[in-house]
Amino acid sequence: MIRSVCVYCSSSTKLDECYYRDASLAGEAFAQAHIHLVFGGGHAGLMGAMADRLLECGGSATGVIPRFMYEEGWQHPALTDLRVVETMHERKALMAQLADAAVALPGGVGTFDELFEIITWKQLGLFNKPVVILNTNKYYRHLINMLHTAARQHFLRDEHLQMWDIVDTPEQIIPALNNAVDCRKIYNALQLCKI
Repeated sequence: MIRSVCVYCSSSTKLDECYYRDASLAGEAFAQAHIHLVFGGGHAGLMGAMADRLLECGGSATGVIPRFMYEEGWQHPALTDLRVVETMHERKALMAQLADAAVALPGGVGTFDELFEIITWKQLGLFNKPVVILNTNKYYRHLINMLHTAARQHFLRDEHLQMWDIVDTPEQIIPALNNAVDCRKIYNALQLCKI
């Protein structure tokens, strides 16, 4: 059962309105499903839009932010829980530890880094939890194509393409989380089970 979700997303304030809308709708969906949000703790961009709406709807959130960002005042001021860590590596590890699943909304290189790290951990059997990618405005189409190219050229096994789910709307996130393929079946099929 999904009780908490780690979300990776942009802190940019210069995006098309469709991205802020979907981040806000994702926050609303988490609140309505009583799913605790774990995220980077920022007040701006998609982080802020998602957290603002979640809190407006009575949801709860944990922000995990490195000290240098905290000292710059980048944290969201109204979170129910704020964790200040020393490094970006600690941030990512704690976010994953606190969550029952991971979701990537659109974002830049920081989001790409977080998403690929959690997929790598899942491939290695270190994060045996659902991963969902929200493909607002077809933002991730090239990344998805690249992953399929990697599988076609044998840099990934075909079975690894089951490690994440891709959805087009925020309303599809929670059903995708609840219906995700049990990654242990993938590991068993590949004889790589680490559990």
